[in-house]
Amino acid sequence: MFPALGTTAVVVLGDGPLAEAEALVRAEVRAVDEACSRFRADSEISAVHRAAGRTVEVSPLLAEAVGTALRAAELTGGLVDPTVGTALCALGYDRDFAQVRRIDPRPVEPVPAPGWWRVGLDAAGSRLVVPRGVLLDLGATAKALCADRAARAVSAALGCGVLVSLGGDLATAGTPPEGGWHIGVGDDHVGLASQIVTIRSGGLATSGTVRRRWKRAGRVVHHIVDPRTGDVPAPCWRTASVVAVDCVTGNTASTAAVLLGEDAPAWLAERGLHARLVGEDGRVVEVGGWPAEGRSAA
Repeated sequence: MFPALGTTAVVVLGDGPLAEAEALVRAEVRAVDEACSRFRADSEISAVHRAAGRTVEVSPLLAEAVGTALRAAELTGGLVDPTVGTALCALGYDRDFAQVRRIDPRPVEPVPAPGWWRVGLDAAGSRLVVPRGVLLDLGATAKALCADRAARAVSAALGCGVLVSLGGDLATAGTPPEGGWHIGVGDDHVGLASQIVTIRSGGLATSGTVRRRWKRAGRVVHHIVDPRTGDVPAPCWRTASVVAVDCVTGNTASTAAVLLGEDAPAWLAERGLHARLVGEDGRVVEVGGWPAEGRSAA
């Protein structure tokens, strides 16, 4: 267990050298942070922002991260949009969360996202252009991508089954242990797990409005912003957990679910996803074949 990307990383092996596995995960976390963090002046994405309006050559990793974010936006009809960076800054999330002012009385004017379709990434995935005035925030997908990449790297290098958890983003790779991977899922993203679920492959992601929140102009805001308004959505779900083929897919859907509010269960069901939603009032809604205790998801 170690700090990573503003959260805690946990690595679990079916069988194998844990120290080597953690070293591989640390290397992946470091690479993703150096490429994708908008809070680091020396990150690659910060250099892209400084070159706004010009086409620049980017690393394969940043190209993959941006491509993943753009696909998430397309698949969700623009709900999970990486161009919400300016909106998040306007709400006060303009630095690493540990340094965000927890109470800020200043008024704020929401800033709708410019739109993910304005970002240009060539077919080869090596040349990127971000228009002037657009600030990318890859937070909705980069951490999940890191979990997926790290799990694959460990399994490939060590030949064992592995589960990598980065906060609410969990990815698996390789052969699972007998009985599958047992994962605790909480109702508020910060307390003890209220349910143990089992998966044998893929990923599980939880998005929520409880952990990364602060007060701005007398109201509670958080890190999940509706790109259409530039503001936080109306309160509905405090957590949304989704099991999917990989962590990126799960996280894309769980983030969209928080934004969709009461429309989330139908949206998830239409896409054949397995999910568990916990309302602000504590009600629980399960969708599809959610792997509750006694059942597992393949």
